[in-house]
Formats: sequence, structure tokens, C-alpha cells
Amino acid sequence: MDSSSTRRRATRQKLYEAAVTLIAEQGFSATTVDEIAERAGVAKGTVYYNFKSKTELFEELLRHGVGLLASSLRTAADTTAERGGSKIEALDAMIGAGLVFIDRYPAFTQLYVAELWRTNRAWQSTLLVVRQEAVAVVESVLRQAVEGGELSDEIDVPLTAAALVGMVLVAALDWQAFQPERSMDEVHAALSRLLHGRVGGR
Repeated sequence: MDSSSTRRRATRQKLYEAAVTLIAEQGFSATTVDEIAERAGVAKGTVYYNFKSKTELFEELLRHGVGLLASSLRTAADTTAERGGSKIEALDAMIGAGLVFIDRYPAFTQLYVAELWRTNRAWQSTLLVVRQEAVAVVESVLRQAVEGGELSDEIDVPLTAAALVGMVLVAALDWQAFQPERSMDEVHAALSRLLHGRVGGR
């Protein structure tokens, strides 16, 4: 990768971080391109050089953030498979990876969860695509678990995958907002028991 594309990627990263924090703090409509540029420490023209509009910046932010989440979930599943772990263990590792991601990117997570409930946004189609990217990783492991006999073939794979992703997102936000004294290990342990008791049938 040449230095100009490395620089551009670093600039985009700064813009993502500035935008996600501002939008989480004050909402999309109230956040201006000027504020994003100022928070990122760049000229306003730099924002428009990288993104055609504030809406495009937000769509790319969603793609970028959920891409990172999906990648971390895939890595957790692959690492478990490489050491010979079961699919249930892979799902458990994915819960852990999800918590690490949310702990690292709390503003993005709050924004993503809030946007999921809005239906009149210009980026609704983008949101559906990126949501499916994360849920599909979990679906894949659930299907393998059913095929391998670890889980009952009666489970509804798409709905169960969505429920697992939702469980981790909402529980983690609740942890950060209302139970910050708890450790990540405690939260993971509680969600792990739920996984094993309710999904694994053990």
C-alpha cells in the first residue's frame, strides 16, 4: 500500500472516530460537517474529499464499524475451530469477541443499536446489509452446529442468530450504562450460561 492510500485511510479513521462520537452525543441531524472536521482536526474540505456528504460518511461509518465486528466474530469462530473446539464453544468465543468489540467501541455500538430502530433513514438499506453481515457469521456457525448434531434441527437459525447478536449488544450496553462495576468476565459468564442453558440445551 502506498503512502497516500495509507494517509487517506488514517484520515478516514479520524473522521469515523469524530463522527461516531459526535453523532452518539447529539444525534445525526444536529451534527454538522464543520464539527466533524474540527473534532477530527482536519479542514472541512478534507471531509468532502473523502465523502460526498454527511450521509455518505455515516453509511461508510456503519459499514466500517460492522465490518470490524463481523471480522472479530469470524476470527473467534475460526480460532475455536483451529484448536478443535465445538460449535457451541465457537458461539461462546463469539460472545466474548462481541463484548470486547463493544467495550472498545461503545459510541459506535450505541449508535448502531439506536439506528436499528429507526425506519425512515436514508441509509436504511445500508443498515440492513451491514446488519446481515454480522448476523450471517453467527448463522453460519449455528447451521454447522445443527448439521453436526450439537444443536436441535428444530431451531430457527436466522432468528436465533439475530437473538444472540441482540443479546450481546443489549446486555453489553446495559452493563456499561447501569452495571459498570461488573467485569467483562462476569458479563461473559452470564451470557455464556444463557447460551449453554437455553440454546445448547444443557
